Amino acid sequence: MRFCVSPMWEVGPSMRLLRSGAVHPVHGPWAEQVRPRLAAAGLDGGLLAELVPPRGYVPDFLNPVPSGPAPTRAEELAGIRAAPEADVRRDLDRLRAEQGALGSRARGLYADPRAQLVRLTEEIEAYWELALAPYWARIRAVLDADVFHRARQAAEYGTARLFDELHPAVGWNGTGLRLPRRLRPLPAGASGAGLLLIPSVFTGPVPFTRVTPPDPPQLAYPARGTGSLWERRPVAAGGTAALAAVLGRSRALLLAELETPASTTELARRTALSAPGVSQCLRALHGAGLVSAHRAGRSVLYARTAAAENLLAAPAGPGWLPAHG
Repeated sequence: MRFCVSPMWEVGPSMRLLRSGAVHPVHGPWAEQVRPRLAAAGLDGGLLAELVPPRGYVPDFLNPVPSGPAPTRAEELAGIRAAPEADVRRDLDRLRAEQGALGSRARGLYADPRAQLVRLTEEIEAYWELALAPYWARIRAVLDADVFHRARQAAEYGTARLFDELHPAVGWNGTGLRLPRRLRPLPAGASGAGLLLIPSVFTGPVPFTRVTPPDPPQLAYPARGTGSLWERRPVAAGGTAALAAVLGRSRALLLAELETPASTTELARRTALSAPGVSQCLRALHGAGLVSAHRAGRSVLYARTAAAENLLAAPAGPGWLPAHG
């Protein structure tokens, strides 16, 4: 048994949430920002959208076996491109059986998996840039904290305690892992060796599973802390003023405003700074690793990095000056 943080286990569940059209009690602020971007880019009706229906089965080849505890997006996309054609068609057959039909793009994937898998991974990259990359520092912090908590829990209290507290739909009865809400039974002999536990902020309310022998089964469960993921994070008392003394007032102000990702135009409107001035400050912040930049159609979205989040959360300490000899 091992834990893993997987970018693709955020791609599929987040696309499903967006396709559902529902106002999610936790992810509503995120969805309100992302849905218009996807519509403008045409991704709400692309191949990925056809493969991830609002409910039901999602093709297993979209979640290749992670190569380590934290595979990169590039590694997972390479795994998708390398999916055997027979596996792709098998998964699409099941998707057709459950949904009643395949969309035109999914039919193209069925006819020519090798070429269309390349197109699919390009679309996933575009989706990532619009929907997840600007928020990844915040999402990743929640996922890493969950893995740390679960690993410590297993080390201190044992695996049974870990499973009993993982999710109400997961349990350990002393002889095996039970998933009573899973539509299909999961006999031990029909699964691969081992077990991958994957926290996800978009999975829920019931854990997702991927069981494709001889691969080890994957269990994606809702990560701890997801409920507060999009809450505004207060800047520590004196934090902005302290940063302004180092970075300058305009740059500190922009960092504080990037509670949610925004374009140069939007930041200029919010702060009353000139657009050229905002652009210059953002370039400097980007060079210092405090903001990340993500292409969204004709504009660029800027987001705070984990380093910036830590700076803003740190309380301003007492001032000091070195002694002069």
